[in-house]
Amino acid sequence: MGKNIFYAQSGGATAVINASACGVIETARKHSSQIGTVFAGHNGILGVFNEKLIDTSHESAADIAALRYTPACAFGSCRFKLKDFKQDRSQYEKLVEVFKAHEIGYFFYNGGGDSQDTTFKISEACRELNFPLTCIGIPKTIDNDLSFTDNCPGFGSVAKYVAISTQEAALDVACMSASSTKVFILEVMGRHAGWIAAAGGLGTEKVGDPPHIILFPEIGFNPEKFLAKVKDTVTRHGYCVIVASEGVRDEHGKFISESGVTDAFGHHQLGGIAPILANLVYTHLGLKHHWAVADYLQRAARHIASKNDVDQAYALGKAAVEFALAGKNNIMLTIDRLTGPEYLWKIGSVPLSQVANVEFKMPRHFIDEEGYHITEACRHYISPLILGECYPPYKNGLPQYVRLKNILAEKKLK
Repeated sequence: MGKNIFYAQSGGATAVINASACGVIETARKHSSQIGTVFAGHNGILGVFNEKLIDTSHESAADIAALRYTPACAFGSCRFKLKDFKQDRSQYEKLVEVFKAHEIGYFFYNGGGDSQDTTFKISEACRELNFPLTCIGIPKTIDNDLSFTDNCPGFGSVAKYVAISTQEAALDVACMSASSTKVFILEVMGRHAGWIAAAGGLGTEKVGDPPHIILFPEIGFNPEKFLAKVKDTVTRHGYCVIVASEGVRDEHGKFISESGVTDAFGHHQLGGIAPILANLVYTHLGLKHHWAVADYLQRAARHIASKNDVDQAYALGKAAVEFALAGKNNIMLTIDRLTGPEYLWKIGSVPLSQVANVEFKMPRHFIDEEGYHITEACRHYISPLILGECYPPYKNGLPQYVRLKNILAEKKLK
């Protein structure tokens, strides 16, 4: 029997992160002669510090397979920042102590940029402490802001949800605009990168189609220019649909919706750009408006997930086991887009030392010259990522999502 796997989920959930977990566990079970138990961290890396390791061997094959159709983080997640090894050696000594006690030889961390930083720190610390541990980062983030990978699992599905929601809400506003609502604002996630907001523009087929305005973090917000655009759009088309990223900044680089609260990684708590914009529109233009915040709905919407996104998430979990058994170490897996007339991709990898804390923002040529919409180059990039439907099984009109037993392994440390 080989060494055991420790797999954990970190950061914000997505509609497809459990598909990666499914890929890890199902593949590991197929290699039972080389791999022992797959332990999952109860609430991410905190599961190690608390020695709360979920023994996935208690889960049936059917329930593990159902993870592929279930949103959120099945084992719990966290936002926890590890200090540098030189700042706090004891944190890493604790991790190694737990790993030794449970015979962990493989560490798979499923998350975004901060999670890749955690994986890198652990791999470096284990080298310093002479503890053999294979460390592989499995990418995940709806924000699509990880570098070195063509795209991130989770983004394709949130993009599909936002594109559809924008289209549907726009039809509603258009039919009411003659005597009622003139402006609708949809607030979506995206702290530093406007990928999710950009997805709202996928339904635009000709000039005048909604959304009429997209606000990106990459473009400084000018209130006067924005109001002029809204007024002109309502004059021309009778209504105006806006998709706004939560991370919209003013022309000096300050978040417009910054609350003053920060998380464990020092990221500002955002949210509330939609009512700010709505107030601006009403105060200066007097137009009747409605606004909505997609918030958790956009990242939990497994019912309308992209098939390509689900397939990629599963493939990355599967590849984590296969790469580890092949001797690969200290890497983050990547999705590499292949050139050609059809959308094709493969799994690659990049050293953790290169990817940690490097953000992938929208290139300027993906945003039109005016700064309020996407270009054809952007459409060409995003469109394949939302393709295909992968509906969960339904019962009594509702999707059937699995809730695992999540039985903890017996603690071995005092």
